[in-house]
Amino acid sequence: MGTKTIPFDPADYLSSEADIVDYLKIWMEDGSPQEIARAIGDVARSKGMSEIARKSGLGRQALYNALSENGNPTLETLTAVLDALGLQLSVQPKAA
Repeated sequence: MGTKTIPFDPADYLSSEADIVDYLKIWMEDGSPQEIARAIGDVARSKGMSEIARKSGLGRQALYNALSENGNPTLETLTAVLDALGLQLSVQPKAA
C-alpha cells in the first residue's frame, strides 16, 4: 500500500495576524517578486479571496491570476490587497 500525500497549502496555517506578518516578512526579506506576490496570495486565500476581492474592489479571478506563481501584479494591485488585509508596505534599511 502506497503513501497518500496531499499538497501543502500555507493558507491553511495562516490564522493569526502575527503568523501572517511573520510569513510575509520572511518572503519580503529573501523572496523574488513572484514569490512575494504568491505569499500575499496565500494570505489573501487564508482570509477568503472573495472577501479580499470585495474589500479591494478587484475581481476575484483577477486576484487569483495576479497573485499566482506566474502572476505579475502591479503595485496598485498589491497595495489594494494589502489594504484589504489591514496591512501596508513599509521601507527600512537592509540589515548589514
